[in-house]
Amino acid sequence: MRHLALAIIAILILPTVALSDPAGECGGGSQVEIADCVALQEDAAEQSMQTILGFARASATELDEITERSVALPALEAAQQAWETYRAAQCDFVGSTYGGGSGTGIAIRSCRIELTRAREAELRGAIR
Repeated sequence: MRHLALAIIAILILPTVALSDPAGECGGGSQVEIADCVALQEDAAEQSMQTILGFARASATELDEITERSVALPALEAAQQAWETYRAAQCDFVGSTYGGGSGTGIAIRSCRIELTRAREAELRGAIR
């Protein structure tokens, strides 16, 4: 039964993962072109997430003011700091799996893009 559940999850998730490959979004080309493209994507993803994080902070601040408690904003800040630590460690790990090869930088940036996009979606869901 467990294997069936894992197979169903794989069928549902793998197509999404395959479509969310930032390097693949850059199309063909040389590694230099792909590296430049993912660098631009990383900057855009970070800027977008920072914008949404600003809205989440404002929402948390408003909630803290309404409830007269200082809980939501400190919790958001702690979560963001923990997430940033996780992103750095996870993407360093992903890079290490390339054994120092020429695709390492692209893999690390792609990892950062994927996780940053996911974090932005999480933050969007937290805005009230």
